[in-house]
Formats: sequence, structure tokens, C-alpha cells
Amino acid sequence: MMEQLFFYAFAIIAVISALCVVSVRSAVHSAFFLVICLLQVAAIFVLLRFPFLAAVQVFIYVGAVMVLFLFAVMVMDIGKETFGERMHNQSIPAALVLIALLVVMGMLMYSGSLPAGSVPFEEAELARNTEIIGKALYTRYIYPFEVVSVLLLIALVGAVVLVLRNKEKVEG
Repeated sequence: MMEQLFFYAFAIIAVISALCVVSVRSAVHSAFFLVICLLQVAAIFVLLRFPFLAAVQVFIYVGAVMVLFLFAVMVMDIGKETFGERMHNQSIPAALVLIALLVVMGMLMYSGSLPAGSVPFEEAELARNTEIIGKALYTRYIYPFEVVSVLLLIALVGAVVLVLRNKEKVEG
């Protein structure tokens, strides 16, 4: 009962902060609300007894990605345009997609056919999940892991080059 109460609290805060991410005008405030949302998702991972995913959520997304996002916002000086200029008259299609999504989710919840694992895991299996994920990541999936690492490095170098090129155009 207490886990369910915590789940609903984390989920409500996550949904509210996600709505604030897309509705506030300032990019810095949007990043702050995104941090709140990602922390709530990490808390839900803890409730689901996946501490490894919770730690990855906090370290990778909240830590590294948000720092890079804020760095890009500060360097590129994004945020001078108004909120209406960024929307490009997409509010009506976005509202229609949101309504369709809510209808489909409501139908799935009402029919009770949401695909969820019904096999209860033993505590010993849950305690080993971090070990199992780590072993699979560094043995079976080592090549995709390294490819993603190189791609992220290339993207970071490319972003720095673009920022430096834009600064030279502005100054020159």
C-alpha cells in the first residue's frame, strides 16, 4: 500500500514537471523541470527494485545530459525568441495527438490489457539484477556500447565546432 502511494506521488510530480518542461518560456527553467521529472523517474525505478537503472538515470541523464544542455543554452544564447515563435502553429495538431494518446491509454487501462510482467521475482534475483546487466553490457553488448560511446564523442566535438563557427560569424 505504501509503495503504491509513493508511486502515485512520484508519477504525479513527474507528469506535472513534464508539462512544465514544454510550457515554460525560459530554457533554463525548462531544464530545471526536466531534472525534477528525471529524478521522479529514477525514484520510480527504485520502487520497482531496479537500483542500477535509477543510478544510471541520475548519473547519465540528470548529471551529464543536463549539464551539456545548460552549457549549450548558455553558449548559444537560446531563448531570445518568444514561446509562440517556437510553436510554429503546432498547438492544434499537438492537442489532437494528446487527446488520441489519452483515449488509447484510457481504453487500455479500462480493459485491463496493459502488458505487464505478472511473474513475481524473488529477492535474490532482484539483488543480482545490477550484476546481470553489467555482465551483459560488458560482454555480450560491448561493441554496441563502444559504438555509442564513439558516436557521442563525435556529436560532442561537432557541437563544439558548430558553436565556435557561429561565434566567429557573430564576432566577424
